[in-house]
Amino acid sequence: MSERPPCIDGVAASTLQLPPGAWTTVLDCLCARFPAVPRAQWVERMARGRVLDSAGGAVTPSTAYRAGLEVHYYREVADEPAIPFDEVIVHADDHLLVADKPHFLPVTPAGPHVHETLLARLIRRTGNPALTPLHRLDRETAGLVLFSTNPDSRARYQALFRERRIEKSYEAVAPPLPDLAFPYTHASRLVTGEPFFRMQEIEGPANSETRIDVLTHGERRWHYALKPVTGRKHQLRVHMAALGAPIANDPIYPAVQHRAAGDYSSPLQLLATTLSFNDPLSGSERRFSSGFRLRT
Repeated sequence: MSERPPCIDGVAASTLQLPPGAWTTVLDCLCARFPAVPRAQWVERMARGRVLDSAGGAVTPSTAYRAGLEVHYYREVADEPAIPFDEVIVHADDHLLVADKPHFLPVTPAGPHVHETLLARLIRRTGNPALTPLHRLDRETAGLVLFSTNPDSRARYQALFRERRIEKSYEAVAPPLPDLAFPYTHASRLVTGEPFFRMQEIEGPANSETRIDVLTHGERRWHYALKPVTGRKHQLRVHMAALGAPIANDPIYPAVQHRAAGDYSSPLQLLATTLSFNDPLSGSERRFSSGFRLRT
């Protein structure tokens, strides 16, 4: 296995193993593989040493194509907008870092967000390129995210999530559900829907479960406590919408709504409030709380 190249400005290199094909150069293959990136942009990246081979050597426009060659490249987004909200480091030690993520900030690079992600920001702040998120939050959701800071102990903490030995609590603001008796448990089968980034409920054995309670009753909105038993994509958002109480300012559920670029006026009213678990290394009980609050 080749050694990973270093992070640049908090961003790790992406890796591509070149597929079989009739290309002459690596550049030809990259242009075919990523048609949205202009050829001139690949050439410019190569000139700056942003495309490397498995040995860490520079890939140039004339580097010969070879099926199976491992190529490392750094993703770049032209004019990537800054997200005007700050994360907070709640806790950091030799094994874990807990961050409080603001709304609109992605956890990891995706689409138009590369440098403006929680992971890239934290790598720049801490100088630790080994930082790895142990779970995810949607870009629209605010709250706590747990990171591994040490590869040697990472598997022990990843097991907490895989074996459901970590308790995650959320809060949400949504319309009233006066016909339900609380606390209430909603279970359903979630699968990928249309378009591809949405999830949907279908008939069949449940693969998702959420426990729901009410913290306060407002006239037009209630403040809910949500505890996911499972961790399906968009689970809390889909479950609340399915009950007839979509979370306030949700741009996807129950229907996709366009939000203009740079519009931060209506954050999704969903917050990851607490993380609790028994530390697999020390055995001690650990609990972390978010400092953010919802608009109730």
